[in-house]
Amino acid sequence: MEHTYYGFRNCVGAYFEMPTSDARRILPAHLQPAELQHSRSIFAVTCFEFSESMVGAYNEVVLSIVVPPLVQPGKPLPKAGFHPFMVATTSAASRQHAIERWHLPHYMKDLEISFTPTDGKMAVGVRDDGQPVLSLVVTDHDYEPAKNLYNCFMTDEGGRFKANLYMEGPHSEHEEEGGSLELHPHPMTAALTLADVGTVPFREEWYRKGMQTFEPLEQL
Repeated sequence: MEHTYYGFRNCVGAYFEMPTSDARRILPAHLQPAELQHSRSIFAVTCFEFSESMVGAYNEVVLSIVVPPLVQPGKPLPKAGFHPFMVATTSAASRQHAIERWHLPHYMKDLEISFTPTDGKMAVGVRDDGQPVLSLVVTDHDYEPAKNLYNCFMTDEGGRFKANLYMEGPHSEHEEEGGSLELHPHPMTAALTLADVGTVPFREEWYRKGMQTFEPLEQL
């Protein structure tokens, strides 16, 4: 498989505290959660506004547990490792593509995923037949050109997999705690103890117009 490219208008993400007991229950046995402190792990919400891909334009939200990355000789140090446990998109074609190519677990229904920019903020709303699933607000900071490496770990009946992915574009990252998260009961959030997930992020990221590049999938 060759490299796979996805152009995006915006990618916003934020990191929140969650119970390590939930993280361990969600993760497959070969992965361990990265802890902020004893008993508190890291829940990541990442939202993409894809403008171009093999399956056209679509929006996507990814719910992940942050895990230690895999350091490899000759590769840059990854910024983070992610185990996505739920992905939702706005199109059936994008779901089929990501399941077949990347073994990513999906909520199998088109959702409404809206991106609403205001001065210095991006609000992402996710709704299912008009009912709220989650609301994420990310605030910006200073932007610098970046090309950052991340690890993505997947597990399904076919085995264990890892993909290296690069995010390239103007990048803002800060710990100003200006964003917010609201989660609602829904099949996407059912694995989480909602009352125990932080509502204010301890870190926020925003990539403006750029490119996401996946290296070929590796089987572990």
